[in-house]
Amino acid sequence: MSSESDNDPVFKALAHYRRREILDILKDGPRTTGMLCEAFADMDRCTVMQHLKVLEEADLVVPKKEGRERWNHLNSLPIKHIYDRWISTYAGHALSILDRLKGDLEG
Repeated sequence: MSSESDNDPVFKALAHYRRREILDILKDGPRTTGMLCEAFADMDRCTVMQHLKVLEEADLVVPKKEGRERWNHLNSLPIKHIYDRWISTYAGHALSILDRLKGDLEG
């Protein structure tokens, strides 16, 4: 399996705004599933769990069971891999074009 297809679940998970909102909450620290359900009062528990399942499949959320509670932890490594592969490469290219344009305009 190529690295591009390895990233497909991550792109799928990040494509939905609710899953990005869940990741934003988890950025501040782990939350129980119940806490996440409270944060998204407009969604039922089943819908929140479905979003968490997609995030788990993309390895963006790592659940840990502690007694009766399920704690959801953010794993930002898959996002960093996408950044390294896609964003940083293209950002560097864009900056070099802007630098060259600035030089042409000034010179």
